[in-house]
Amino acid sequence: MSYIDVRDVSKVYEGGTTAISDVSFTVEKGEFVSIVGPSGCGKSTLLRAVAGLRGTSSGTITVGGREVTKPYRVGMVFQTPALMPWRTVRDNVLAACILADLPVKKFERRADELLEIVGLSDFAKSMPSQLSGGMQQRVSLCRALIHNPDVLLMDEPFGALDALTRDDMGVELTRLLAEEGQQKTVLFVTHSISEAIFLSDRILVMSTRPGRIIRDVASVLSRPRDVDMRTTEAFGSQVGEIFSLLHGEDRRPGSTSRPLD
Repeated sequence: MSYIDVRDVSKVYEGGTTAISDVSFTVEKGEFVSIVGPSGCGKSTLLRAVAGLRGTSSGTITVGGREVTKPYRVGMVFQTPALMPWRTVRDNVLAACILADLPVKKFERRADELLEIVGLSDFAKSMPSQLSGGMQQRVSLCRALIHNPDVLLMDEPFGALDALTRDDMGVELTRLLAEEGQQKTVLFVTHSISEAIFLSDRILVMSTRPGRIIRDVASVLSRPRDVDMRTTEAFGSQVGEIFSLLHGEDRRPGSTSRPLD
């Protein structure tokens, strides 16, 4: 069985609005999968359903062999860092332990190690207001990883950053996951096609009205990744392929995408 298994999941809100319809996909353990699609296609609804933060109208979601019916211990990163302004950087990272009812003292060393990996050791005692947007998002990444979750769910984590910082954060994320030395299963929501291709093993392409997955695309990039890969012909061609998919023009010969079963 796949580590994350989403089967025939739909979400209909009161009033009859369908957010997602009959969505099915799997994610293997240690795989990095992105969900890309236009605004309003149900990407965030789907991610929150996988996290157990939002119920579904039909279908099933299992993670690690267990059906998701309520929130569970998972690493989550949102578009805004949502740091507590009255806590230091280090205490913000450790705050996740309090919410998970874990002994904070036992995780202090790990917090320091994570901050060192992302280059924020010198800012451990700083307040969030003293950090740039990119630095704040690095703190939120550390917070999500503090209790060493098997699954990392990320909802447009770099969407509020400028283009250069966003690219840097993508590289930072791949480095951080590699430095951790453990396989994390990652589900990553983004509007950015190039970001999805650069970070992911696979890209799930969603359409609207209603939200559904129309294609499962394998990234053309090998690992490890570096920024120079963004300048390759294969990368540019795949950006165009997914762009066409999102605009209903899947006409390119030699497509690396495949229909979902």
